[in-house]
Amino acid sequence: MTVNSGSTSVKLALYDISTDPPVELAAQHHSGPDLQAGAVLRGLAAQLPGPPQVIAHRIVHGGTRFTQPTRLTPEVIAAVEALSPLAPLHNPLALRWVAACRELWPQALQVAVFDTAFFSGLPRVAGEYALAPQLGTERHVRRYGFHGLAHEAMWNAWSMLYPALSRGGRLITLQLGGGCSIAAIDRGRPLDTSMGFSPLEGLVMATRCGDLDAAIVPYLQSELALSGEQILELLNTQSGLKGLSGTDADPETLLADPSPSRQFAAELYCYRIRKYVGAYLAVLGGCDGVMFGGGVGEHAPQVRARALAGLAWAGISLDAARNQAARGGAARIDDASGTVRVHVVAADEELVLARAAALLLKDGRAA
Repeated sequence: MTVNSGSTSVKLALYDISTDPPVELAAQHHSGPDLQAGAVLRGLAAQLPGPPQVIAHRIVHGGTRFTQPTRLTPEVIAAVEALSPLAPLHNPLALRWVAACRELWPQALQVAVFDTAFFSGLPRVAGEYALAPQLGTERHVRRYGFHGLAHEAMWNAWSMLYPALSRGGRLITLQLGGGCSIAAIDRGRPLDTSMGFSPLEGLVMATRCGDLDAAIVPYLQSELALSGEQILELLNTQSGLKGLSGTDADPETLLADPSPSRQFAAELYCYRIRKYVGAYLAVLGGCDGVMFGGGVGEHAPQVRARALAGLAWAGISLDAARNQAARGGAARIDDASGTVRVHVVAADEELVLARAAALLLKDGRAA
């Protein structure tokens, strides 16, 4: 069983991991601000013919310690809890699902798969900030990267589409949802990603500001007479598209709205994506493909078109009809005149979780 929990939702899936790739048998999606892990899992248990043998959990933050799928022993659970200051909205919530699973299925092997692990091998120039060691790495202040499962899933899908490219070649992956991130991947190895010490850095997002001059935080503290924590709350929940446009609307809806503030919000959102794509073309020395995933990435053709506009010089050119038709599921949307293939894909994070659990069992690390 895979457990992919978010702040107000959870995706549960059942797999047969005796095959490669694992075969999905069933899936459920639950959402709501008052979601109770125990109640949801008891409802699932009533539908199962027997208890799951292995349960794989998505854990957002593994710090520098957890870079591989890991058995959830009491020691590991304590270590994940200790990382909660780095992911206060995510790690404690994931551990509630771990506890509920342990209570319901005490004999099942529980495995943690960390969202930061895919980026744990970033080159040093991409993984560290320009801080003295006593301010940076000695205090675990570094760029961790997030959405690792989604970016890995997109790379897996791309590699299956283009097996002739060595380990997928050079790929740019875009996870665009409520949170947004982009990654530069060279033959399966991430060279850079937009999220950093926290998921606040990088692209403009639904309610997060993305890249920001650090001096703005103490300035706003003084101007607004608020604490640093209160300013961070504003940057995380009242900024980005919501802050600029004054609405919770998604970016494609904003693009269709003639209001100047909403047009500007959507244009800044797309500009920041285009800016990062250009940067990652430089990091990779060109690329073979671009992959869009996430709710916005899958369903918003106007956003994809605006984000990649003017990149024909780099071999990136969309087919307008293909792009317009791609609203969920897998599709190729480039016009074949350029050198870069562009695809839309539903990033299968649950399959990454199931594969990780299967590999952990196979190589004996679960013993």
